[in-house]
Amino acid sequence: MSKVTRSRLQVLGAALLFSTGGAAIKATDFNNWQVAAFRSAIAAAAILLFLPAARRLGDWRIWVVAVAYALTLIAFVTANKLTTAANAIFLQDTAPLYLLLASPWLLKERVTRRDLLVLAVMAVGMVLFFVGEQRASATAPDPMKGNLVAVLSAVTWAITIGGLRWLESRHTGGEPGMATVALGNTIALVLCLPLALPVAGAAAMDWAAVIYLGLIQVGLAYVLLTRGVRHVPAFEVSLLILVEPALNPVWAGLMHDEWPNLLAALGGALILGGSAWQLLVRRSG
Repeated sequence: MSKVTRSRLQVLGAALLFSTGGAAIKATDFNNWQVAAFRSAIAAAAILLFLPAARRLGDWRIWVVAVAYALTLIAFVTANKLTTAANAIFLQDTAPLYLLLASPWLLKERVTRRDLLVLAVMAVGMVLFFVGEQRASATAPDPMKGNLVAVLSAVTWAITIGGLRWLESRHTGGEPGMATVALGNTIALVLCLPLALPVAGAAAMDWAAVIYLGLIQVGLAYVLLTRGVRHVPAFEVSLLILVEPALNPVWAGLMHDEWPNLLAALGGALILGGSAWQLLVRRSG
């Protein structure tokens, strides 16, 4: 197997692991603060242990971006506890919409007419999640509130993505992206732990789920992603990562019989299609 093929498989493996987050979050009776705190504690430990470059935290810029990433982690877990896994991941994936809107001011990147068309498509997709009846269920007890939290996670994720670009353009030495991930998980732990304690009546399944989330779904996934991106073009990485939102609702459906309704599925298709189109037109341009 060639080095490039192995790297592609590593990126794809990371996307597959990321995609199991919604189903795993719903598999535990821990509340959102407990899941966010314990997942981040395990993830931070794993990343710092296996990726030495993530321990370089001296640059103050890393701390700024890490706060946005920590808020993304907390909001994503909370959204999954309130709404469907499909809604949580698809709405978070509207982050490029906010990033494109802010690019002229924050990143000095020009927005083209094609970008505006992509924004319009993704905006329509997002609106579809808030149209029609939002039925509550055992795995999605408050869909409307969860959808709003998912939109918040998209905003903080857009800030994180923009912040990572900012770091890469100004940081010298090390891997600022992985340092941000490690520090962001640590900050999420600190923010959530006071609200996560005490822990009472937790079952073995609850602990198994958060251990999986921290060690495998976040920790191992980032190790694979970090190794894979070294030999795969950024364009291919971006396309392979789209496997995450595509499969996330599938795992939730298979594990919890939680399937998106027609409008959510259509909205998700528009958001994913807009993301893929944006990548393709920027590549061709």
